Amino acid sequence: MVDSLKRPQEDSLKKADFEEIRPGIKAPASDTILTPRFYTTDFEEMAQMDISINEDELRAILEEFRTDYNRHHFVRDEQFEQSWESIDGETRRLFVEFLERSCTAEFSGFLLYKELGRRLKGKNPVLAECFNLMSRDEARHAGFLNKAMSDFDLQLDLGFLTKSKDYTFFKPKFIFYATYLSEKIGYWRYITIFRHLESHPENCIYPIFRFFENWCQDENRHGDFFSAIMKSQPSILNDWKAKLWCRFFLLSVFATMYLNDLQRKDFYGSIGLDARDYDIHVIRKTNDSSGRVFPVILDVDNPEFVDRLDIAAAANSRIVEIGKSSQPKAVKVLRQVPHIANIGWQMLRLYLMKPIDMAPMREVIH
Repeated sequence: MVDSLKRPQEDSLKKADFEEIRPGIKAPASDTILTPRFYTTDFEEMAQMDISINEDELRAILEEFRTDYNRHHFVRDEQFEQSWESIDGETRRLFVEFLERSCTAEFSGFLLYKELGRRLKGKNPVLAECFNLMSRDEARHAGFLNKAMSDFDLQLDLGFLTKSKDYTFFKPKFIFYATYLSEKIGYWRYITIFRHLESHPENCIYPIFRFFENWCQDENRHGDFFSAIMKSQPSILNDWKAKLWCRFFLLSVFATMYLNDLQRKDFYGSIGLDARDYDIHVIRKTNDSSGRVFPVILDVDNPEFVDRLDIAAAANSRIVEIGKSSQPKAVKVLRQVPHIANIGWQMLRLYLMKPIDMAPMREVIH
């Protein structure tokens, strides 16, 4: 057990309290711009896509999905069969929050992929089967995370979540950008935590982290699938608008992760990671991966990039602090406005930074 969890009795916090919709069932976290979202799309447009120019790669990925490498992986063993009362106070609250956010994100993928598989059946059979098999993977992930939450006396009612969450509509090409990045950044997040804890087993406060090595391979395969789809639709990647949208989605995904994680740096500290260093590493790796399919990537090694993210993260912390105050809502909103504007300004400056054009690099590689 790490030192940060060995607190004197007099300094220990009470176990984290969460709002419950009924005993043992946690109320879903309130939707904000930084929380995981549920998506829907134009199913007919996706069903009509011609994938012929990259069908061989898509069929090869389908065969990998059928193999189902992780069909026996998500099985809880004896290491889970113990009390987790030692994880208490703020660490417990942040850990449950981590599990909830991860479960919600995986369940969001399950719902979208399952519906796509259903809607595309009989119209685009290769894509339909791929989506169905990816929904199988996401269901396993979500179920495993939700069962982990039960070790802390809470779970999510996933049926209630399905009905209560708002759904965001994205056109298919935006679904491809967003889900590709979601899967790839998920891979780099999981594998980085796994490798860190493999080197520092004394910081592995809970056994779910031991599952991350195989788990992240699901994320990687899903990302490769969306890469293959985008390659089958040249218009998604090859015009000037694609460059603008790729920059937008890269920045959105990176900034969302950065602001969220720095707000929860104590959780990463409890497993021996510096949240800022961890996020910078994940951003660089995901950005590099994206360069294999996106026409442009962000210049994340420019010192200005992280400096502006730091300014935005500090502004976000002030927004959170103000939100927790006992002042009237109108007063809190007025106090938050300058910090919201500051985040918007930093995001605009980041978006306008000169990107890295990947076309010349691909020509050199060829």
